[in-house]
Amino acid sequence: MLLLVLLIPAAVLGQLQLPQGPVRLLALGDSYTIGQSVSAMARWPVQLGDSLEARGYEIDTVRIIATTGWRTDNLINAIKGKHLEDLDYNLVSVLIGVNNQYQGRPLIQYAGEFPALLDSAVRYAGGHRERVFVVSIPDYAFTPFGQQSANVQQISIELDQYNAYSRYVADSMHITYFDITPISRLGLEQPLLVAGDGLHPSGQQYTEWVKLMLSYIDQQSTSYSPVDTNMLPGILIQPNPTSGTFALMVPEAYLQHSSCTFQIFDLSGNRISEGLISQESMALSLSKFPDGCYIVKISCGDKTAIRKIIKQ
Repeated sequence: MLLLVLLIPAAVLGQLQLPQGPVRLLALGDSYTIGQSVSAMARWPVQLGDSLEARGYEIDTVRIIATTGWRTDNLINAIKGKHLEDLDYNLVSVLIGVNNQYQGRPLIQYAGEFPALLDSAVRYAGGHRERVFVVSIPDYAFTPFGQQSANVQQISIELDQYNAYSRYVADSMHITYFDITPISRLGLEQPLLVAGDGLHPSGQQYTEWVKLMLSYIDQQSTSYSPVDTNMLPGILIQPNPTSGTFALMVPEAYLQHSSCTFQIFDLSGNRISEGLISQESMALSLSKFPDGCYIVKISCGDKTAIRKIIKQ
């Protein structure tokens, strides 16, 4: 029956929503969350907190409950009776399962325990499932340690089964799921993605995980549509995302009949740039501002258009 469940596609995906106030992150997991073989600052939950702070979010707490070697049952026992639901966390992550696979535990055990962990995570997030997210299990077959296995391919096959099930559960609960496994599978061709122990992700790989998470968060962090054709159709921003400089393109007809201006805002509502639009294609820059999502407001006469741009 479990194998049949894994084949059912999820129809609904979660939509992670960061809190408006100070972020209090609780990260639950194993060696991949505690950051075995990397510095404390290179752990992905710490990098995520630092990156959100650079985007203007206030970070109150980043707490990690994780230990190298933990399986799902170890994590369940570790959080039992701690009354974490009373500590006002508003962002909770779960990454667990590699040790179930590595230690040869049956997948059915994971199938019975992982949903309970997600239920707990939602409770710790104040009942807000939109403030919980799951991170997939990395594939250690693509590390020097994994390559010493008698059956390297079997590692990947089994981890794919674990990840398929965790994604199914997350999607069925409308919880956001970050699939970082493809990044981990670059470990052999990009050795810098593997820590010095030859097994765990390096700080550089964790940075790539966080970039993936931030890309999604940036897309979800504003209710403005990236295309607004009601007032001023034809206005374009390219490239989007941008690494710094982008072109704002306005149809000549708008410039001929009215004065056009632009304003750029960060997500806190602060105006960081403004000016007169004097030509059809105008180069603008976000180079001196942190990565994140920004809002560009274009006004021509009494008409206005809103565009969203992401710097990464």
